[in-house]
Amino acid sequence: MVIAVISDTHLPRGRRRLPDECVERIRSADLLLHAGDIATRAVLEEIEAIGPPVRAVHGNVDSPDLQQELPAELTVDADGAHIAMVHDAGPSKGRLLRMRRRFPDADALVFGHSHIPLHEEQDGFQIFNPGSPTERRRQPLHTMGVARAAKGRVNFDLVTLD
Repeated sequence: MVIAVISDTHLPRGRRRLPDECVERIRSADLLLHAGDIATRAVLEEIEAIGPPVRAVHGNVDSPDLQQELPAELTVDADGAHIAMVHDAGPSKGRLLRMRRRFPDADALVFGHSHIPLHEEQDGFQIFNPGSPTERRRQPLHTMGVARAAKGRVNFDLVTLD
C-alpha cells in the first residue's frame, strides 16, 4: 500500500497551491494522510477530489467547522500497520518516547505543526513529520512524505518538491 503524507498546507493563501509533483504523488497513492492545518472544508474537498481516500486530523489554524468535523487524533490501519496521527506532537525534547507512551498500540505516528521534516525511529516505533508542500517557513525546501505499508510494517520516505 502506498500512502501519500502531507501536513500544513495552509490553503488558500494568495496564489499558493499544491505543487504538481505533490498532486501526482497523491493521485498515485492508495491513501492520503493529512496531519492538519488544511484551513477550510472547501480545501479539504479539493484535496479529496485528487483521488485516494483521505484520513485527516484537524490543526490549530483549521476553521471551526473543520475542527468539529475532523478528530484531534486518529489511528489508521494500513495493511496491518497502525499509524497514529495528531497535528501537534509537542516539544521536540522527548517527543519520540512521549508519543510512544501516548500511542502504545501504534507502529508509527504522523504529525505536523512545525513544518520541519523529521523521521525518527526507536525500538520499532517511528515518528514522521512530512514538513509542508506549500509553506516551508524557514526550511530550505517544500516537502511531503510517501510511505509504503505491507504486512504490518510501514516505511517512510521524505520527498523534496523543489
